[in-house]
This record gives sequence, C-alpha cells and structure tokens, in this order.
Amino acid sequence: MAPGTKTIADSTSRLCLWAVRHALRRKPALVAVLAVMLLKIGLEVLKPWPMKLLVDHVLNQQPAPPEVAAVFEWLPGGATTQNLLALCVAGTIVLFVLGWALGLAASYANIGFGQRMVYDLASDLFGHLQRLSLRFHSRKPVGDSIRRVTSDCSCVAAIVRDALLPVLAATFSLIAMFAIMWRLDAMLTLLALAVVPGMVLVFRRYARPMLERSYEQQEVEGRMYNVVEQTLSAIPVVQAFGREERADREFQDTTAAVLRAALATTNVQFWFKILMGLSTALGTAAIIWVGGCHVLDGALTVGSILVFLSYLASLYEPLEALMYSSTTIQGAAGSARRVFEILEKEPAVKDRPGATPLPAARGHVRLEDVTFGYEPERPILRGISLEVLPGQTIAFVGATGAGKTTLASLIPRFFDPDEGRVTIDGLDIREVQVKSLRAQIAIVLQDPFLFPMTVAENIAYGQLGAGREQIVAAAQAANADGFIQRLPQGYDTVLGQRGLTLSGGERQRLSIARALLKDAPVVILDEPTAALDAETEELVMGAVERLREGRTTLLIAHRLSTIRRADRIVFLHEARVAEAGTHQELLARDGLYARLYRQSTEGASHAAPLPVGEGGVA
Repeated sequence: MAPGTKTIADSTSRLCLWAVRHALRRKPALVAVLAVMLLKIGLEVLKPWPMKLLVDHVLNQQPAPPEVAAVFEWLPGGATTQNLLALCVAGTIVLFVLGWALGLAASYANIGFGQRMVYDLASDLFGHLQRLSLRFHSRKPVGDSIRRVTSDCSCVAAIVRDALLPVLAATFSLIAMFAIMWRLDAMLTLLALAVVPGMVLVFRRYARPMLERSYEQQEVEGRMYNVVEQTLSAIPVVQAFGREERADREFQDTTAAVLRAALATTNVQFWFKILMGLSTALGTAAIIWVGGCHVLDGALTVGSILVFLSYLASLYEPLEALMYSSTTIQGAAGSARRVFEILEKEPAVKDRPGATPLPAARGHVRLEDVTFGYEPERPILRGISLEVLPGQTIAFVGATGAGKTTLASLIPRFFDPDEGRVTIDGLDIREVQVKSLRAQIAIVLQDPFLFPMTVAENIAYGQLGAGREQIVAAAQAANADGFIQRLPQGYDTVLGQRGLTLSGGERQRLSIARALLKDAPVVILDEPTAALDAETEELVMGAVERLREGRTTLLIAHRLSTIRRADRIVFLHEARVAEAGTHQELLARDGLYARLYRQSTEGASHAAPLPVGEGGVA
C-alpha cells in the first residue's frame, strides 16, 4: 500500500460498517447472539432487588410500597418475615441459575457466530490471493500471506463480536440503568455521569496510537511467519550448508522485534485502561460520599443505596465497554488494514467485461510485437513477434535471464504484455475467460510441484473426475507406471510434501502424466530435463515425445539434445529474438545458436563467450 493511501481500516466508521455487512451474511447466528444479549440485560436489571428486599423489608422491617405489598400478599401465609426471607433466597437462586444458563448460551452463540465470520473472511481472502497475479506473489512473502489468512482475519470477529455487539448491549444497558437510577436519586445519577467527559478525553488521546502500534505488531508478526516458512521450505539447503544457527539467530531477532512491538502495544493499552479505571474509581468514590450523606439525612434507605451502587457498577461497565470497544476496534484495525491491503488489490490478470469462453483450440499461437517487463522501466522482452502453427513444436534457447520462461508465461496469461498482444486461433487471449484459456494449456515445470496426496490424485489434479483406467494410461504414456507399481500402495501411495519422497525423474514423469491426462491442445515444457542424468533424461524425453504428439508445444531448454527435433528454434538474446529457424538452418547461419551448439559439444571451458548484440532479429 502506497504511503498516504487510505483504506477502510483507516476510518473507524467505515470499518464498522464493513464489519456489519460481513456479519449480516450470518443472520441466524447474529439474531441468536442479540436475543441472548437482551435477555442478559434484563437479568442484570433484576439482580440487585433481592438484596434491597432483604435489607429494607426483612432486616429493617420497613413497610413495602403498596404495589410491592400487593405482590407479597400472594405468598402462602402472607408477607411474614420468614416468607420474605425465603423469597429473597429463592430469587437469588433463580437469578443465579438464569445468569449461568444465559452465560453459557451467550458463550456458545458468540463463539459460533465469531468463528463463522472469521472463516467467511478467510475464505474471501484466500480466494482473492489465488486470483492475484504471479507478479504479486513473487514480491509478497508466503509466510506473511499465510498469517493474513490464518490470523488477521480474526479482526472481523473482534470488531463485531468483541466491540460492536458490546456497544449495542452497553447502549441498552445504559438506558435501563439510567432510568432506574434516576428514579432512585436524580442527583446521584447526574453525578455518576460526570466522569464521561474525562473518559472521552482519554479515548481521543490514545485511539490513534493504539491503531498504529497494533498495525506495527501485525506487520512484525507477519515477518516472523515468513522467516519460519522460508527456513522450513529450504530445510535441505539449511542443513546442507550448516546454517541452522544462523536461522536460529534470525528467528530470535524476529521474535525480539515481535516482543518489542507487543510491549509497545500493551504499554499504550495499559495507560488507556489505567486512566479509564481512574475515572470510574473517582466517580464511584464521589457516589459513596454523597450517597452516604443522603442515607444519613434520611433521603435514601440503606437498601436503596446498595441497589444504586450495584447499578452504578452496571452503569460504568457499559460506559467502559463503549470506550474499550474503541480500543478493540483500533486494535483490530491493524489486522483489518493488512486484510484490506490484499482485498483492495485488483488482480492484474482478470476477465474483461464481456469476456467469452475460449472455444476448443487448435493451438495456433501468435505473439505480435510483445513487450513486457516486471518493472516498467526494465523490459524483459522487447518487440517479440512469433507464430506457432497447430501441432508445431517451438523451442526457446538463450542465456539464463534471457526471458524464455517469461515469454512462455504470457501464453496462459500469468502476465499480460505491456505492449502488443498474444492470440490463440486468432483470438486475443485478453478477450477470453482466463479459466477457459488455462483449461486448454498444460504445463510441465522444471521443478514439478506435487501435493501431499495420493499418486493417482496428483496425476488427476488437472482432470478432476478422471477414472483409474485413464490415470494408469497417462502414467504408462509418461513412463511412470513401472515405478508407481513398486511404491508401497501403488497409485494409492500418499506422497510426501512437494513429492520429495520421489526422485527428480519420478516427479517429472508424474508431472508429464498429469499433463497427458489433461489432454490440452497447447503444452508448455519448461526445462523438463534440466536436472536429470542421461538415463533418466531418456525416460523423460520418451514421455515428452508422447506428450508433444498432435499438440502445439513450447519447449524451454538449456540442453540442446532436447530441442533438435523442434520444428523451430528461437534464440533469445538481450530481450529480443536474435535468431530463429530449424536446428540445421541455425547451424548453417553460424551465429549465436551455432556457437552455443559448439560450446555444448566441445566443452564450455574452451568456448569463447557470446558477443553482446550479435545476430539479427528473425
């Protein structure tokens, strides 16, 4: 988020409105919470009265008001002292049991309601993250994104369940308490409210610092998640280079920063609560002094002052809830801001209005004067124009960083070109639905990603609902059936994380089987044999040949042995197409490709470096 950019989380009113709209997605659960809340308020109003009855009419033998005396006459045996005492005991027990039952119901309703809201928001955020471009994900640490989904989404429950609903309850409670306290003693009631201006001043002083400290804490905690994710994802490298102690120090430094941020947040909240508590303590002290004088003067009974003091606590509790709810909202706003940083980010690649599904493609791919860069001022590709006819195989070669993978990534719209366009069968791929486009493209990566699920499920990942016969046929075509049959449970064997329980060649053949089963008309092969030995490469290339049959294939490779049979070879150099042609044509031209070929056959140690800028544009 750019500095100075305003989000919903920067405005308390807008943030609360957003949270309410989110809560309304769970109306039945919200209604249940509100119903229990109102019942609890009613119960709080009744709680002090058994004590007043005991003190005034049982212990002090004062006559009851006419309307109360009429109720007492309904008791068996009349309004005797023993009956009134029994009534006090019974009322206390009934109110306790009702309070316990309502407390249990409130906890159950609040937990269910809050968790549903959190999971709704987490689902929205997770879905949105999946639709953001690879450019976004390449810049955003994975651990930080995980924390936003798993932790920051709790902000909606904190705002609605822990702040707004208590505010609503406090408002109803204040009205009820004020009405009753006013009837008991108007002067004391006005004195009780004299603390409100001080509470407001305290809130205005600490609201913004609490928001800033909370956001900083969430950011630092996000970095801690990222350190953990990066280290555990790269654990083979960490162990191979003996960097465990360095990783430990990095984690300790991060946790120390988290602790400092948490203490800073707690410090602000601490002073806020101290000053709020001081305000209510001063108000209570004033009420005890003045109320005691009223009792001594005979203006109030002992029972009445006890009821008033009980209601005073019930008055200050919602007042504090109103103020504390602001701290809760400000605290949650830090997490909410991190959620909105994602939700408010528009996907760089998305369906345009009126986009139509891509019809069954023949595989005629064209790039027309395409320019693209991850940063606008640093283009990776400049003015690329290429055509691949249906069923043809085109191979991309060139030095590392020449833009081979980037160029292939434009076909499934992982990125959109800054200039020019990409078409399939004459249709600009930006005018068709992204999902329908990618459904007709199969990709085999240099580092095949396999999921911790069964072998069969991994193969069928791109063709959900495929039968076992289809899965086995794809595996056989990919030269994978042999090693799969040797696994403990065959096709039902659950793979380890990222498929690391298999060798590199086995993972690659499963990836090719997955692409074969998808049966897409366009195939992208990104360095499929880069890290394989000669024997394994032969097995994989046999699978690749079967995958290429009848399909438009874009092949990226450093090993020239894998591209000789391509219909056309494109040499990328300095962000442009330097040469293009068949293997024999490029050798005859004696340019960059020929020099690269001699390096690969004679040994790189005896070859001269490629001259900058040599070769013409195809």
